[in-house]
Amino acid sequence: MPGKLCGTNYPTSICFIVVNEFCERFSYYGMKAVLTLYFLSYLHWDNDLSTAVYHAFSGLCYFTPILGAIIADSWLGKFKTIIYLSIVYVIGHVVKSVGAIPTVGDTNMHIALSMIGLILIAFGTGGIKPCVAAFGGDQFDEEHVSERQKFFSVFYMSINAGSLLSTIITPILRSDVQCFGADCYALAFGVPAALMVVALVVFIGGSGMYKKTPPQGNVLLEVCNCIGFAIKNRWRNSKYDPKRRHWLDWAEEKYSKRLIQEIKMVLRVLVLYIPLPMFWALFDQQGSRWTLQATRMNLAFGSAFSIEPDQMQMLNALMILLFIPIFDLIIYPLVGCCKINVTPLRKMAVGMIFAALAFGAATLVEINVVKTVVTPAPSERALLQVLNVAERDITVRLHNKPLVPGPIRPLQDPDMYLSLPLHDSMKELTFQINSGETDNFDCVQTLNETTANSLVVFSEGAGLGCTLVQDYIQKSGDGKPRLRFLNTLTYGVKVAVDKVEFEMAPGITMSQNETVDRHEYSSVQICPVTSGTCSSLDLGLLDFGASYTYVIYEEGGAPVVSRMEDVEANNVHVAWQIPQYVLMTAGEVMFSITGLEFSYSQSPTTMKSVLQAGWLLTVAFGNVIVLIVAEGAGLEQWKEFLLFAGLLLSVCVIFSIMAAFYTYVDPEDLSSAYLEDPKLCDTEEEKKKRPSDNLQMDRKGKSTKL
Repeated sequence: MPGKLCGTNYPTSICFIVVNEFCERFSYYGMKAVLTLYFLSYLHWDNDLSTAVYHAFSGLCYFTPILGAIIADSWLGKFKTIIYLSIVYVIGHVVKSVGAIPTVGDTNMHIALSMIGLILIAFGTGGIKPCVAAFGGDQFDEEHVSERQKFFSVFYMSINAGSLLSTIITPILRSDVQCFGADCYALAFGVPAALMVVALVVFIGGSGMYKKTPPQGNVLLEVCNCIGFAIKNRWRNSKYDPKRRHWLDWAEEKYSKRLIQEIKMVLRVLVLYIPLPMFWALFDQQGSRWTLQATRMNLAFGSAFSIEPDQMQMLNALMILLFIPIFDLIIYPLVGCCKINVTPLRKMAVGMIFAALAFGAATLVEINVVKTVVTPAPSERALLQVLNVAERDITVRLHNKPLVPGPIRPLQDPDMYLSLPLHDSMKELTFQINSGETDNFDCVQTLNETTANSLVVFSEGAGLGCTLVQDYIQKSGDGKPRLRFLNTLTYGVKVAVDKVEFEMAPGITMSQNETVDRHEYSSVQICPVTSGTCSSLDLGLLDFGASYTYVIYEEGGAPVVSRMEDVEANNVHVAWQIPQYVLMTAGEVMFSITGLEFSYSQSPTTMKSVLQAGWLLTVAFGNVIVLIVAEGAGLEQWKEFLLFAGLLLSVCVIFSIMAAFYTYVDPEDLSSAYLEDPKLCDTEEEKKKRPSDNLQMDRKGKSTKL
């Protein structure tokens, strides 16, 4: 039997529901926080595909609540729906975690498991989304209104607490714990899976205390049936009927006048929803495009502390908790003191402007971030830099024109890559290299289009030799530095950096380009491959986003290194993202929270679930917009940010015009009208015309059989 918390009117069962929601939101946001980098670094997808799949998943999560609401209201009830779909949710998390284990199959297997897992998670989280909060509200008696309101506040706090903690913890599990020799995505997905198991166990644990309401019939389905009947009936009757001024009036043969009036009220609000997806198209990019932007920024706070790029998302959850009381207790009252009529729709329009300004700030940051990025060579061109490891100055010419003005000194760090025309997918080029009047030779190499290369010139006996190595110029997906070693010694060596070991044969040998943690490496061991004494190398600071080549040579009988920076380190600090997060969160408080309040206040009691479904669909369609732009536009990132900001401002203008023509209503007036005005009530003759088994709404707004 349902019990009460000691000395209060709060049901004991709400403790289980709040804990369940905290664990479920930790599970969802924790998995989602590292999802983009998982696509980028683990599955090796490009930025656009990673963004597209991320938003396709997010969109599906907001389409499936309609399915969950139909199942709960029509067949299973809220309790069983939460149980069954939570099991689907857990299975999805487990499949997703298994797909992140490198030893389980090949890349195709990882992709298949990941997609199956994400689909199951989307059906699980979306399916229970409309049920949990409503199920919590069902636990209260009708007279305990204030307690129910406080419960929803605690419920909302548990959502943000779960989001905040998960976006801090799971990126740490991903990066700071090494498994299978790399970042541990299996653990980063596994812990959210475990939290979802805890959520399910806790919810089942309170089973004996819950007040379980049986299915009452789905209002959403009834609304759709009524609209469908009205359209079909109007189509069949071409004659004009002066008594039916609205197209929905053609449903009167089968549905009550009250239901039709309520649907009219709902449709007026749903029309206002049409421009809203554009806000969510910007808002949800915090987990995709903004995270990718952070990977190309300096993440260090001092010498001892740095954050992960996917941890920046926690700012939104943190600032939501701060901004809600600030807006409610300070900003809105101050605006009211200025005698400005701040209606809900005006608040939402201002929220759109704040979101557009956030993307304007993101554009400015992106313009400076890309300055450290090496632009890949287009088709029929290749990038080239010259590494001189010979013991003399050299000059390099192509088609009798110098590649670099002046001589190239030994171990000189190339300033930049040169873009060479190939006029084909690949071309054999002849470089004229000389180090004096008589020491000249031709270096013939084949370059492939769109590649980046290093032409290594070295001493060979009394003359010179050359070789071509391909470079990796993309910044790492998680912002970590890359490095490689060029061995010029006469014996093979191995170097251990962080958890990566580089091994090179004797002579001019280049190692693979590997990713390591950002760190000051002042004492790195270098050892001969066969036998001999190990030495210590000072590599210095390997900074975020940089790509280094270390040339190993001998000086004073011991191996030493000379450092060359192939790709510049990230020089824009991640703190510059804070303004865009502040603006976006301010926009969310004014848009999202106000929008929910507006929807609730403008809908009849029996139609609140219909408007909730419509609201969730705006989020889903917003993610669809990002999916289309990410895959179809093909714009530079800063231009894409600017495009989204411009689109939202345009939509804001349209929304403001629509809002100016909207008349606010009190749904309670509808009930009063039905009680006082007999013209709005159904006559006994009209009731008899309808099928006896038709599901209708009585005057109290409850489902009943006529």
